[in-house]
Amino acid sequence: MNVTLLGAGGKMGGRLIANLRPRSEYSIDYVEISDTGRKRLAEQQIEPVEAGQAISRAEVVILAIPDVSIGKVTHQIVPKLRPRTMVFGLDPAAAYAEVMPIREDLTYFVAHPCHPPLFTDSSPADSESDWFGGRSTLAQSVVCALHHGPEEHYPIGEKLAADMFAPILRLHRITVEQMAILEPAVVESTMLTCVMIMKQAMEEAIKHGVPRQAAWDFCLGHIRTELAIVFGFAGFPVSDGARRAVEQNMKRIFRDEWREVISIPALKESVRDICQA
Repeated sequence: MNVTLLGAGGKMGGRLIANLRPRSEYSIDYVEISDTGRKRLAEQQIEPVEAGQAISRAEVVILAIPDVSIGKVTHQIVPKLRPRTMVFGLDPAAAYAEVMPIREDLTYFVAHPCHPPLFTDSSPADSESDWFGGRSTLAQSVVCALHHGPEEHYPIGEKLAADMFAPILRLHRITVEQMAILEPAVVESTMLTCVMIMKQAMEEAIKHGVPRQAAWDFCLGHIRTELAIVFGFAGFPVSDGARRAVEQNMKRIFRDEWREVISIPALKESVRDICQA
């Protein structure tokens, strides 16, 4: 299969290269326009290919480029693609925001990694830290969506997603809207905001005189335990005192209408902003 990897020299491009390059079933054209990205490719003895040449023979075009660039780039390349080519996105924002031109004779597929889970059934075989998946023996799940195109193209996109994000724990088929609900609405707009508040709370403890290392060890240890309890891994509930503290302070920290962040109108506004920033 002829694959064109746009943004091959970027961070995501590098992760995909590590998994796809060794696989003989893929003939990959590496496209990179930045000097920094080209330098990264040169360090791996990879010669970048001119975009027009790569696109002319592509069966799949992977968009390993920033969300803000996808609208402009796809308007340039989509008219030049051969019929039945698959445009493969790594994030739902551009598809959900409808910034890409849709050609009826093309397939549009989106896949996004879930990243290695915090809690697993078994310990990893090595101690290498792999925060995004695809670089160690830590398995991760992947969500996939056929945004547009024939049903027989779904297994092709799913296999490519499994190969690029291997090793795989589970593959989930969902819609682009459902993927956008997960990211950005849940894991970025909501969860990442909460995580940043957690870090700020630790810094407040340090301002009040708690030694930094003591605060660090105490907070990170408790984050792990609290997540295990709340998500049902620990097998026991929070203490009565902890539950009471949550009840007293929930409204001080969160507005009652916080769930509006995950509403469809707010989601559409968010992805438009992401793609136009």
